Amino acid sequence: MARMTQNLLGGPPPTELPDNTEARTALEDGVDPFEVAARHPGYPGAWAELADRAFANGSVIDSYAFARTGYHRGLDMLRRAGWKGHGAVPWEHEPNRGFLRALHALGRAAAAIGEDDEAERCKTFLRDSSSTAADVLNGP
Repeated sequence: MARMTQNLLGGPPPTELPDNTEARTALEDGVDPFEVAARHPGYPGAWAELADRAFANGSVIDSYAFARTGYHRGLDMLRRAGWKGHGAVPWEHEPNRGFLRALHALGRAAAAIGEDDEAERCKTFLRDSSSTAADVLNGP
């Protein structure tokens, strides 16, 4: 007889995105994130990197656009992985980090341009997805 596994927390299981080894290692090897995004437009990590760089250079609108792209590409991946609109997206699973970084970058850029509702929504979504990611990305 088959045993059923019960989720004692009452929510869906954590979602773990598949790895894109080629895109991830290209970024790790220092390939320009514009090139990585062009070759792998579905890879949220490249868009998150572009968003972070743009924000650091004071280009908040560019950061917002890059982050929104990474966020939506990440949502597409989450849905394909079985995510139903809620539940954990663990930071501890490396392939999830691009999406979580893009989500954080979107909230940061939204706050910088005074889009307070979007900034708060992103902050809540990040914390609900991964408290570890929220702590790591928001710093001490």
